[in-house]
Amino acid sequence: MTSGKGGTSGTETSGSGDIVRTLELLWETGRRPSRGPKPALTLDQIVDAAVRVADAEGLESVSMRRVAAELGTGTMSLYRYVPGKGELLDLMLDRVQRPSENPADLGDGTWRAALEAMGRATLDLYRRHPWLLQVNQSRPILGPSALDGMEKVLARIKPMGLSDPELVSAIIMIDGYVVGAARTQLYAQEAERRTGLTDAEFWEAQTPMLEKVLASGRYPLMASLDENTWGPDFDHFEFGLQRILDGLEVFVARRAETTGDADGDES
Repeated sequence: MTSGKGGTSGTETSGSGDIVRTLELLWETGRRPSRGPKPALTLDQIVDAAVRVADAEGLESVSMRRVAAELGTGTMSLYRYVPGKGELLDLMLDRVQRPSENPADLGDGTWRAALEAMGRATLDLYRRHPWLLQVNQSRPILGPSALDGMEKVLARIKPMGLSDPELVSAIIMIDGYVVGAARTQLYAQEAERRTGLTDAEFWEAQTPMLEKVLASGRYPLMASLDENTWGPDFDHFEFGLQRILDGLEVFVARRAETTGDADGDES
């Protein structure tokens, strides 16, 4: 695994621990520490410490020993609360993905605003916790945060008038787009750390050769592009997000015409 904050190589897998025990911990239905002296820690403190380590040093640095050191306690004391790293990882995922309690954070009430807000919030989540991109979440453990977040979004997008699988697919579509954008941004940051070259310095190093190649006439379309085409002022993420939403609007309108369901209308 790549060392350092936000490393992108190596993958952990959600659900790799004891699934039943993890669910008990997430939903607070499991057994509590009963042996030995009075607990000096809480599960929340352990999970928060693990998240701090992952944010600062990368997911590969998260171990029961390292988290114990962060809390100033012995490693074995942590096992009274959580069986191991597999279960701890799922608790970390649930913690950082806790949805906002402010209804306004999902937009002005329309389904488009809700999906738009979800996309931006998800990108911000990956920026704050880049180690999330190292976790294979194809089979997530469904804790309170996952279900709370899904419930809130579904409540806002139900008026799209789509079938239940289509509603879920709309959420998956936005999430997949955001993950790709977040990974691209993180790779760029990691490349700068590894090479010591800023993005501007990297492209400046290629400029003399590229200018010569483009002047050859071999690539007339590339040579004709506006000089600001590759500049930082154009928001590629926002452009892509809006075009996905535009496409969904067309689909929703078409479905409403077919079914005669006025609920598909934004108004």
